[in-house]
Amino acid sequence: MTPVELDNLLVAHPKTESTPPYLGLVCITFSKQVRFRTITRTRYLQLTEEQRANALKELYRDNLQRLDRALTFCQQNEIRLYRMSSGLFPMSDWEDEIGASVLEEMSGDLSKIGQRANQLGIRMVLHPDQYVVLSSDSPQVVTASIKILKRHALNLDLLGLPCSSWSLINIHGGKSQRVEQLVEVISQLPENIKSRLTLENDEYAYSASEILEVCQRAGVPMVFDAHHHICHENLDSYDDPSVAEMFYAAQQTWTNPEWQLVHISNGEEAFHDRKHSDLITAMPSVYHQAPWIEVEAKHKEEAIAYLRSWWLLENNF
Repeated sequence: MTPVELDNLLVAHPKTESTPPYLGLVCITFSKQVRFRTITRTRYLQLTEEQRANALKELYRDNLQRLDRALTFCQQNEIRLYRMSSGLFPMSDWEDEIGASVLEEMSGDLSKIGQRANQLGIRMVLHPDQYVVLSSDSPQVVTASIKILKRHALNLDLLGLPCSSWSLINIHGGKSQRVEQLVEVISQLPENIKSRLTLENDEYAYSASEILEVCQRAGVPMVFDAHHHICHENLDSYDDPSVAEMFYAAQQTWTNPEWQLVHISNGEEAFHDRKHSDLITAMPSVYHQAPWIEVEAKHKEEAIAYLRSWWLLENNF
């Protein structure tokens, strides 16, 4: 998407003061309506080169159709934010480059999906898996992590999505106490990665204040996660003053504050439980000021509907 096309998208689907936060769907639905296929490493290695190419062509084509159905689901349920699965195109970053070649051949099909998302005003983002660790002590791990990010960024390019935090690639800090290394590695990333990159605080390695420092120094936006914050700091409420403080501090890292994205989850069995609950029953008050919220709950679309039924209504949205 060009800058002009992005501006047109925002004009067609404006966010105003009276507009409630956009609640985002993460990857799949609790129902079976949105699901994606994969192939195991063991199965893939059993195939000949020709069989690998044929298998990936069929799998990628099917997953693109499923991604299109995900957009339809979001449209029907008035969901404006969708986190794509990081496993949408398995084996596409392998050394054999078969998957990468297949995706290039399918570039026209990918661009149609991106165009449809733009027409519907649905923001599409990514959250690569835990294997992306830019702060690792191992140069091999850092190199592999950058390779994964390059593949994700190229996929977003093929989809025609903008090189900006509108179509962000969100990662965690990784190995703790590596601020200098993180900042240095990020500074050397290709532009189609860095322009999309965001960093998120977590429960263990990087507190909200620590990842904020990385974001400020590296010049990338921060995705604030309130549940990670209360777990890391052992707080007893989402309305602890530090939650709002970190929310607004994170907002300042966004060149366009209207694009700020935050995450919400609740503990499954206790307030500080790191396992996600089925629904969201507690929210930070400051999140009413959030433009975009990814809902990380096991019941997916049902959790979004439940939030709409009580949290948004409480504030007359």
